[in-house]
Amino acid sequence: MNFKPNFKKLSLLFIVAATFSACKKDKEITSPELGDESTKESKYVRLLISDELSTQLSLIDPFSAKVEQFNAKFPMANLYGTASGRYAAVLYQSQNLVDVFDSGLASHVDHVDVINEAKWGSISAEGIKPTHFKSKGTESIIFNDGDGTLSVASDQDFSKAGAKFSVINAGLLPHHGAMAQFDNGTYAVTVAATAGASPNRVQVIDKTGKLIHASNLEIGAIHGNATDGRVAVFGGYTDAAAAAGGVLVVNATGEQRLVPNPEGFGAFRLANIYYAKAANKFIGFVATKGAYMIDVAANKVSPIYAGNDAFQCKVDYAGKNLLVLTLDGKLRIYDLSTGALKKEGGVIGAVQTTDTYKPVLESTSSYAYIAVPALGEVHQIDLQNFSTVVKHKVTSRPIRLTLFGFESSAGHND
Repeated sequence: MNFKPNFKKLSLLFIVAATFSACKKDKEITSPELGDESTKESKYVRLLISDELSTQLSLIDPFSAKVEQFNAKFPMANLYGTASGRYAAVLYQSQNLVDVFDSGLASHVDHVDVINEAKWGSISAEGIKPTHFKSKGTESIIFNDGDGTLSVASDQDFSKAGAKFSVINAGLLPHHGAMAQFDNGTYAVTVAATAGASPNRVQVIDKTGKLIHASNLEIGAIHGNATDGRVAVFGGYTDAAAAAGGVLVVNATGEQRLVPNPEGFGAFRLANIYYAKAANKFIGFVATKGAYMIDVAANKVSPIYAGNDAFQCKVDYAGKNLLVLTLDGKLRIYDLSTGALKKEGGVIGAVQTTDTYKPVLESTSSYAYIAVPALGEVHQIDLQNFSTVVKHKVTSRPIRLTLFGFESSAGHND
């Protein structure tokens, strides 16, 4: 018997199989279509991305790797997911306008319903220079820098045709302000001594704008804040001289105190404050000094990452971990229950300090998402294996990114 033809066929089969296997292995790094459901993002997580130049908004469904484009009114929109998870606020600061985007998803605790296709909501706000956005429960609130007013609305109004955010006028002067929502229905709001100046006090008002608790502590140049519903934390300097910084802690009951930055911190302030819900921790961040844990009970600020090369610092979607992205392209993940470093490694190329728009970061418990303006892509990075990356092509210059939806794959009929 002659075995040569059969041997040749068998060899050819091995070559084809090996080639297919190699292609499959390569695609696992870059293709969003592959992988079983256990290795995918949760089915009901969504990302919204705005562009520097285009009016298009990109909506990513990471589970299916589907990217949809929607027409926004203006480019460079600031984006914020709401606390309910269903909506995202779209702020056009320069055009004095806020719109709302509807994911069409609604949580029912043990499962998620698809209520409608993703679309624009019906409500809008028209405050002057809308800048600072916060959301708690089903309520969303915006600080309008241009006139010192607040715009407020609830989820139930977002789909009402022609609906508008209501306006709270507490008599505040125009300034780059901030506010926090307390569980008791009141708000902590910043106060400036003169129009256009940096705020240096915080007072507590009710939903009509009435003063409930006056400020009893003056500090310097407040910027950045977060709340757990009982206390609100604001970053700032200790006084107008700006020679040292600290955080102003404001209780819903009106008490206020200043917690100083660590010894030797210098003339810097923690200009960004975050609250990590699952870990029940406050975090302060400034690019020139790094990320810091704020212990309001112990009146102490302590370093998580102390370095001057961090340009993105974000709490993950559940509020369990802190992610820090540095100029060398390295990502660090910290467990906020302990402050310990869990993982670190390179995820993108080096970033130039001179870049006007640097990559922006968000994260779920499973993946980090980095919008890279220079590439027109959002990189989805597996937090268990940083080398596993899905690259979603969006618009040409993606500069802003927000997460919304739900970290769940349980649907109505599952």
